Amino acid sequence: MWPELNDFLKLLDNLPAVLVTVSGSQGSVPREPGAWMAVFADSAIGTIGGGHLEWDAWTQARAFLSSSGAVASAAWTQRTVLGPRLGQCCGGAVELRYEPVSALDSERLRQDLQPRLSPLALFGAGHVGHAIVQALAPLPFAVRWIDSRDEVFPPGLAPQVQTEHSEPVQAGVRDLLPGSWVLVMSFSHAEDLDIVAACLQRRRLQNDLPFVGLIGSHTKWAAFRSRLRQRGFTEAELDAITCPIGLPGIQGKAPAVIAASVVAQLLMLPQD
Repeated sequence: MWPELNDFLKLLDNLPAVLVTVSGSQGSVPREPGAWMAVFADSAIGTIGGGHLEWDAWTQARAFLSSSGAVASAAWTQRTVLGPRLGQCCGGAVELRYEPVSALDSERLRQDLQPRLSPLALFGAGHVGHAIVQALAPLPFAVRWIDSRDEVFPPGLAPQVQTEHSEPVQAGVRDLLPGSWVLVMSFSHAEDLDIVAACLQRRRLQNDLPFVGLIGSHTKWAAFRSRLRQRGFTEAELDAITCPIGLPGIQGKAPAVIAASVVAQLLMLPQD
């Protein structure tokens, strides 16, 4: 479970709250529909975008909690235009839903507020792989982390990270979830080549891996293209592989820098 949601439900076991959710939006706004903030009498968890909008929502929810019978009251909505009055000239409008909740609502909230996770397969548990998994931890990805070496995965991983020892490593491509994004960065170029070939073959047969990215230079990819061409893959199929990965213009080679660049690239991909 996500830390914010876990903290919210723990507090809700003993204290009532008002759940404030962005239920609709128009134009430029601080947060997307579905963003939420749980307001307790003396604390809050989550965010609907900060600024005066959040302060007003927090104040209104706290005032509501202090009134008698607040928890038994029905939910209500409020539409706010983000203009000069709020000091937030975003140019849009937000609809907020205020819902009094208690421990009786915990199971429903656990289901409703759990984020939808995008499947991502990461081949390679080297330094960059570790950094990418760390960067993905607070983001809505279900990570399948695969390596041919045993005992290379660190302890204490986030619950949405599943580790897998696969020998040969490319065999892990076969049963990836449809729609998985794939990052390839194993400890050897030979393994990388076999993984990319397996991804291309699955794309040819099932066309259900929308993004396959390979770590490396333009020189590495030129050599891979030649070898993959010899294996029978077409230029169009090879053009669909992303290599190098990461946003252009970021020059750093430290694992954390590469991870930030790659994760930013993933966040720019179309979401289903």
